[in-house]
Amino acid sequence: MIDPEIPETIATYLRLRGLAATARPRRRKRRVDDEDGPFTAGRDPKGLGEVLQGLTTQAGWDRELSREDLIRQWAEVAGEGTAIHTRPTGLEHGTLTVACDSTAWAKQLRLMRAQIVTRIGERFPDAGVEDVRFSGPDVPTWKKGPRAVPGRGPRDTYG
Repeated sequence: MIDPEIPETIATYLRLRGLAATARPRRRKRRVDDEDGPFTAGRDPKGLGEVLQGLTTQAGWDRELSREDLIRQWAEVAGEGTAIHTRPTGLEHGTLTVACDSTAWAKQLRLMRAQIVTRIGERFPDAGVEDVRFSGPDVPTWKKGPRAVPGRGPRDTYG
């Protein structure tokens, strides 16, 4: 009961204080940490491949390693017969450049570009290859060299 001599504000204070004293203290939720408890998930030993995969993913090397794998395994991607006459020479801005032994091989592979890009995308999705450019053999050019002159080149003298 409330004493009539105690002011109402103090009585309210005492009543609330009494409620707080009788209420149970809140327990903190126990944090579950899978890595600290014995016999829990995450405590099993990992294989070397898993550890290295995690390391390369964390370091951000997946793209570069996938590109190197693509160039190293070009014979499996393009096929043995095609790989004899071609070799990848560069990979910049999503375009793989492939040098061919002859213009006939370059033309044939240009016709098969969609199949090759699809095969690369399936096997090496992290490489980021969006297009493949096939070039024929290097041929001499009239535009470069020690005696090159500006202009249209040798066609100027043919009347």
